Amino acid sequence: MTVTVQPTGVSPADVLAVARSGARVDIAPSTVDAMERSRAIVDGIERDGRPVYGISTGFGALANTFVEPSRRAELQHALIRSHAAGVGAPMPREVVRAMMLLRVRSLALGRSGVRPLIAQGLVDLLNHDVTPWVPEHGSLGASGDLAPLAHCALVLLGEGWVLDKSGARIDGAEALHRAGLRPIELSAKEGLALINGTDGMLGMLLMAIADAAHLFTMADVTAALAIEAMLGTDRPFLPELHAIRPHPGQAISAANIHRLLQDSGIMDSHRNDMVHAVQDAYSMRCAPQVAGAARDTLAFASAVADRELLSVVDNPVVLPDGRVESTGNFHGAPLGFAADFMAIAAAEVGAIAERRVDRLLDVCRSRDLPAFLSPDAGVNSGLMIAQYTAAGIVAENRRLASPASVDSVPTSGMQEDHVSMGWAATVKLRRVLDNLTSLLAVELLAAVRGLQLRAPLRPSPAGRAAVAAVREFAGDPGPDVFLAPVLEHARSTVAGPGLRSEVEAAVGPLA
Repeated sequence: MTVTVQPTGVSPADVLAVARSGARVDIAPSTVDAMERSRAIVDGIERDGRPVYGISTGFGALANTFVEPSRRAELQHALIRSHAAGVGAPMPREVVRAMMLLRVRSLALGRSGVRPLIAQGLVDLLNHDVTPWVPEHGSLGASGDLAPLAHCALVLLGEGWVLDKSGARIDGAEALHRAGLRPIELSAKEGLALINGTDGMLGMLLMAIADAAHLFTMADVTAALAIEAMLGTDRPFLPELHAIRPHPGQAISAANIHRLLQDSGIMDSHRNDMVHAVQDAYSMRCAPQVAGAARDTLAFASAVADRELLSVVDNPVVLPDGRVESTGNFHGAPLGFAADFMAIAAAEVGAIAERRVDRLLDVCRSRDLPAFLSPDAGVNSGLMIAQYTAAGIVAENRRLASPASVDSVPTSGMQEDHVSMGWAATVKLRRVLDNLTSLLAVELLAAVRGLQLRAPLRPSPAGRAAVAAVREFAGDPGPDVFLAPVLEHARSTVAGPGLRSEVEAAVGPLA
């Protein structure tokens, strides 16, 4: 697959293809034309000797310091070196690739005043699978992701570090040599254009949106399986009950869960039983209200990300009429707010799943299932400690759900006196979603164990698909086994497309 960068930018699918699937990148001729037009304006400013921020002056608190023409290329190189000041573990390859593509996108909009070869240099890194080593800490999401983007740009200069395929850190010059690439010499404005923008946090938000969309559907699946295993009722999920509270995500989740619970011998066994069918606990009955609200939050975040993909986030920007103006478009508040909101929503989707797990394991509340879902409880502990693990993860997600975007640490001699922390917000959102995968994995395993222990009652088609998938790595209920590898398999099952495809083949498409 090849992603072509147009003067209008790229799509979310393009970002995922490059970041996760290794798609190649090329630049449309019309994109080159747009960059050349904006570069001509910068060249004119250079000839005229006008004082313009980032072209003939220093940066940040040094914005009023004039730089002689003979030192302006040096200025751009010094900027990249000084701003590549991150520390910590390297960011994942997919994050760095997304960030580089989005920086190409930003340059391609023709408002940055760079030569086309700068954008082509980033494209060459992507196409030769050269991934800069970008440390986790350094960005405040203020003038965008300055430090992370500087670590990327430094490799273009034949400096810095590169993340080898083995996970090792190698010298940037060596990595370029291996790839047959040559370092780039920057000229006026180009260093600044390489690092001013929201590309890192936007890349992480786009990938988180894709992951959350899948996980929120899988949360409906595991909720339905748990409700079925606990002899719950499907009546709270009837469409007419959600039409009277018209939150769109709630209606979608309710419809999913209702469909997943149909044609179940387990459900039929107690449909008219007054003990079991009067009213279920909140963690069962309110599953669509929580997961649905998360879906609506996801829709909000998707709208923010879509707008950001259309945005010029550089500073200063080169306007078609020849003006070069300073902006605040690099500020990451829109993305930070969206990421924090999503983290809160995803944390609650995981929290309610853990409550259903606890109910499945508690002999006093599980409606006749054996204690901790072990057929020989006492000698065996069943899934007791799996629920401990889930509880610990829920607690961590609650800590991670504390918003990063309400924090601000002034920098650059109070020139940058309010920062967004958008990078931190998107980093922790990815952690919350990874934790949500683990929580849904525990619920999947517990729910399937419950369905197996209801034999000879026949589960729903969705339940049968889940039992078949989980049985391959977890077997049937019996003596205790080493649970960690079982949970790892369950995580892969939740995260991957296989189980969802099998369930949808049985019950129809899920939203």
